[in-house]
Amino acid sequence: MKLYLVPSPIGNLADITFRAIDTLKTADLLLAEDTRTSSVLLQHYQIQKPITPYHQHNEHKVLQHLIEQLQAGKTMALLTDAGTPGISDPAFLLVRECIKNNIEVECLPGATAFVPALVNSGLPINNFCFEGFLPLKKGRQTFLKNLTEEERTMVFYESPMRLVKTLHDFIEYFGAERQCCVSRELTKKFEENKRGTLQQVCDYFNSKTVKGEIVIVVAGK
Repeated sequence: MKLYLVPSPIGNLADITFRAIDTLKTADLLLAEDTRTSSVLLQHYQIQKPITPYHQHNEHKVLQHLIEQLQAGKTMALLTDAGTPGISDPAFLLVRECIKNNIEVECLPGATAFVPALVNSGLPINNFCFEGFLPLKKGRQTFLKNLTEEERTMVFYESPMRLVKTLHDFIEYFGAERQCCVSRELTKKFEENKRGTLQQVCDYFNSKTVKGEIVIVVAGK
């Protein structure tokens, strides 16, 4: 009995390890955040396995059943839509429950969106903090206020629809001249990394239609 956390490509389907493919082929059951998204990856590598949905809307409901299957000797591999399970994606509840029940958990190394965004930002990376997605409403102002004195480089995830609003919020709390880098469509054909002050980058994206997953890297104070 064992749970494998398998990083999936964040865009380019070639960005997966040989070991990850072998794990997906040999696991008894695959768990997927979105079975449609994972099916594209599995078909590309000719992997035919039963897939069970596992996402933020059903993780509490299916948790005990999954633990029982693992205790019965099954091996499972958890995939998210893109990147490493547990990094702003479902995994924590299942991992915690496995540990409580002495079920072995192994996380494979692999794709994670914030790493390439951080490295190519040109900002200091010897010390940084990953903040994931900002709260949408409740607690958002307090969250940002608590970061105003942060001296480390900060990394955030954001959706295309909220990018400009978030950049405006950053200008309000961090100042218009704070350096940043916005990365989108990482590893894909139209990858873009826009660097400059928060004001410059905000003006740039305010004048265009934005698509793709977003990583925002902001310099510390």
